[in-house]
Amino acid sequence: MSSAHSVCTHAIERQHSNGVYAYMLPVSGGEELYVTTHLKRGETTAQMFARAAAIIAQHGARVTTQQVFGLCDSEGAGRRALEEAFGAVCWPVTWLDEGKMSRPQLAGSLFRAVSGHPIRTIELGGRIVGTAYEDAHARYCHLGDLRDVHVSRPNAEQARQVFADIEAALGQVGMDFSHVIRTWFWNRDILAWYGDFNKVRTSFFKERGVFDRLVPASTGIGGSNPAGAALTTALFAVAPKSPEVKAAAIASPLQCPALQYGSSFSRAVELTTPDQRWLTISGTASINPDGKTAHLGDTPRQIDLTMRVVEAILESRDMTWRQMVRGLAYIRRAEEAKLFVDYCRAHHIPIDPVVLTNNVICRDDLLFEIELDAVVPQ
Repeated sequence: MSSAHSVCTHAIERQHSNGVYAYMLPVSGGEELYVTTHLKRGETTAQMFARAAAIIAQHGARVTTQQVFGLCDSEGAGRRALEEAFGAVCWPVTWLDEGKMSRPQLAGSLFRAVSGHPIRTIELGGRIVGTAYEDAHARYCHLGDLRDVHVSRPNAEQARQVFADIEAALGQVGMDFSHVIRTWFWNRDILAWYGDFNKVRTSFFKERGVFDRLVPASTGIGGSNPAGAALTTALFAVAPKSPEVKAAAIASPLQCPALQYGSSFSRAVELTTPDQRWLTISGTASINPDGKTAHLGDTPRQIDLTMRVVEAILESRDMTWRQMVRGLAYIRRAEEAKLFVDYCRAHHIPIDPVVLTNNVICRDDLLFEIELDAVVPQ
């Protein structure tokens, strides 16, 4: 028999039912949901998705974006499992299968969903790559599974095509890259071409004047995909309707700006609306204030520093780990996953909203990375 537990704290309802962790936030005209589900030992992918589908349906919500980690999608089997649980899938699904053979298996899925608002789907080349909706305060767009379909092209060319596709998709809903506040870039075989990727991104940012305004928060991490593309991308964009909606870059108290060592992203971005303060923290790893990797070869100490860096960002915005609604942790060595779990338990950090997955970090000497979103209702 499944267990269910629901707690309402500071207007955010936290619901735990049968291994699914959901956070519900009242927003203008509806409700916003963050849902995390982990693959249980012995269950199928369809069963995992079904557990998430039940909670989302319970709230009358529709999925706006989804990310899947560490699961095989051989010949579309994963997609069929998703359709078995949800029916028609009318949202972008970013599927990362890096680490699918890891032991222990580190796999799960993250969803965002909303109720109370019509949702528009965005397609490119016959594929759903985004959703868009609006409330009284702003227009919102989630893009995902953006990748070049010509996977034999050089990696840098694929990256340039992805940025072109981002602009084409945003253009369908009257947005452009100036509205983007958060990006994710999962690079297949990242260590072989991360420098080339950064050159493409930086060139695009210069051409579009991104460095003259808000530079989005971002994660750039290793991540293979079932299609075999060099790069898979997702993003979140916001077009304010009123001056009450603002996005601002947030500095890291314990690290230098990533721009200082050639990575084009902000350490964090905070979105303020009349409903909430939403903080998204970029992929964060064991990096010293001088931009160099700290604690070479020592996973426990890399985890400790990384978590202290993230905590300092949270505290700088008058937040704690308790405000986290979504998290994604990447461990280089699957057999060391327990180190992260033990750290969270020892420091009373909620692990429920976090999917832990087995990925290569953007530097060969980095062994752990984490990103998260946190929310404080207004």
